[in-house]
Amino acid sequence: MQFLCKEYHDGNPRVRSLVTETRIHLVPSLNPDGYELAREAGSELGNWALGHWTEEGYDLFENFPDLASALWAAEERKLVPHKFPNHHIPIPEHYLAEDATVSHGTGCSGGAGMGRWHLKPLCPPWQVAVETRAIMAWMDKNPFVLGANLQGGEKLVSYPFDTARPVSEMPSAAPRLPDDYEDDNPELQETPDHAIFRWLAISYASAHLTMTETFRGGCHTQDMTNAMGIVQGAKWHPRAGSMNDFSYLHTNCLELSIYLGCDKFPHESELQQEWENNKESLLTFMEQVHRGIKGVVTDQQGDPIANATIVVGGINHNIKTASGGDYWRILNPGEYRVSARAEGYNPSVKTCSVFYDIGATQCNFVLSRSNWKRIREIMAMNGNRPIRRIVPGRPMTPRERMRLRMRL
Repeated sequence: MQFLCKEYHDGNPRVRSLVTETRIHLVPSLNPDGYELAREAGSELGNWALGHWTEEGYDLFENFPDLASALWAAEERKLVPHKFPNHHIPIPEHYLAEDATVSHGTGCSGGAGMGRWHLKPLCPPWQVAVETRAIMAWMDKNPFVLGANLQGGEKLVSYPFDTARPVSEMPSAAPRLPDDYEDDNPELQETPDHAIFRWLAISYASAHLTMTETFRGGCHTQDMTNAMGIVQGAKWHPRAGSMNDFSYLHTNCLELSIYLGCDKFPHESELQQEWENNKESLLTFMEQVHRGIKGVVTDQQGDPIANATIVVGGINHNIKTASGGDYWRILNPGEYRVSARAEGYNPSVKTCSVFYDIGATQCNFVLSRSNWKRIREIMAMNGNRPIRRIVPGRPMTPRERMRLRMRL
């Protein structure tokens, strides 16, 4: 924050462009209780688990509703997308209750730095933390597009899905050879935006001064990133109800976990080097929000249409427009068939191109009113039965006259 303010006032063109064209939200600490505990102990006396949990004992990163399992169960029953959405999946009502509990059925879990070190048992069901409720309300209030939660204890970027899909719920696929990695790990399930998530993860890792230097291995075990500094969460540390999965399936936001370094609480003398290691990565990552397409969806009178659905061909995950009818969709370079749809309007389709240079392509839509709402009303009045067409010159039957009077 201090860097952005200073560079902006000093006239840094890159920072000025970023600050002027981007709404940047910063949360210094999602878990201030845990931070205070870790700060008091310091880097010398602290351990991997200290400061990971809240004062009430919650692991906030895994305290969100498990929407991925709900989506996969609906896919198994072939309810997606006609009866169950592939985006903006609603939060279950029982989760929003004051005495709600979370039970993901994954056994006892815990870990340092919201990472992969199981040092303290925390068995479900457990309650929904007040911090979790606050973050969910914050996500619903703001139309976020790109997000990152910064953690420690490792040096890599993790992207969704974090949830491991049960083998019985995996889509049918062609048989693989026994030495195929996917055959040994049938629980891995990629998001429809897998290629985009990898682009975002690589944009951070490749700009980091040391994150891709994996020849030394990982911070504590072997390298899990195939020498790239990035990994899918379910491959590295499967867990249900993560903030990343929730953000992807409940909002428009693509969120990743960035593990800044091996030391969870580096000494004061090391902070400057840690900042240098991550500075360029942070700037590059934030700039990716301007990659893809953006635009406004309006009616023929120019009024914005909120909650219109933006569908990108070939990507089975849609987004919605904000209250002002505006939208942003991060996409890799390429040509896409994009459509905008809204209740009571005819859909509109156009081709939008995304280029390698930073700068989203403008792709606006104007929707015309549809007659389907009135047609459905007439069908409902007729008991949703087919309406017989009246042939000129043919006398009406008594029943047809009665139905015509009822409609009038």
